[in-house]
Formats: sequence, C-alpha cells, structure tokens
Amino acid sequence: MKVILIKDVAKVGRAGTVAEVKEGYARNFLFPHKLAQEATAGGIKKLEQDMQARSEQYARDKKESEELKGRLDALSLTIPALVQGEEKLYGSISSHDISEALKQEGFAIEKNAIELPEPIKSLGIYELTVRLHAEVNATVKLWVVKK
Repeated sequence: MKVILIKDVAKVGRAGTVAEVKEGYARNFLFPHKLAQEATAGGIKKLEQDMQARSEQYARDKKESEELKGRLDALSLTIPALVQGEEKLYGSISSHDISEALKQEGFAIEKNAIELPEPIKSLGIYELTVRLHAEVNATVKLWVVKK
C-alpha cells in the first residue's frame, strides 16, 4: 500500500515522501497515529504542490540570507567592557551580548545563530561566524575594547 508520510517514520521514510508499506502497518499504526495518509491521486498532487512551494520559499530565504551576509561581512562590531588589570574582563561576553549589539546596529540575529565556542574573556579582535541559513554563514569582526 502506498502512503504519504506526514511525519518522519524510522525505517520507512521522511515526511513529505511517498512510501510503500504493508497494509496492516498502515491501517493499524501509521493512520491512527496520524503519521501518514493514503496516497491518492489528489493527495500526491497536493504533495507535489507543497514541495514546490517549500522549494520556492527555501530559495527566497537563501537569497535574503545572501543579501544579509554581504552586509554582515562588512560590519565591524565594537563592544566596550570593564577590564581587570590589562586584558582580562570582569565578566565575559556571550552570544547574548553579541546578539544585543547586533540589534543596536539594526540586525535581528538570534543568539543561537552566533557560533561562539566559549564566552569571550579578554580584550581583542575576534572573527565570529553567524549562521543565517542552512547554506549561508556570515563572518562578523568583533572588537572588544576597554570601557
């Protein structure tokens, strides 16, 4: 029996694909748990339309991310911080602080999109990677200076 998977099912397939399964498995497990629906002509046509719409949305998102990448790559961000001694910061600068600084510059970037292996604890110049899209990463230059 052919079914259209609504959600990912282990050892069967990913959501949005047509899979061949045994009739009992479909009727007793997949359909009651709303993991799949029967593959009818109308359902397959709707699936193709949904996949086309998703691919168009993906392309639009990627194009917007490419434009944002160009603006972010040219950005040099400065964060003043309190210093103890010569180079060591009193606290640390986290991805949340960087996200807030980017918001002040006019960029709405979530803190979990900023790749920061560990919090910044000293003065200096850092190059950070920002994930904008599955295929697009931008590099932001961060200057941490004395307050």
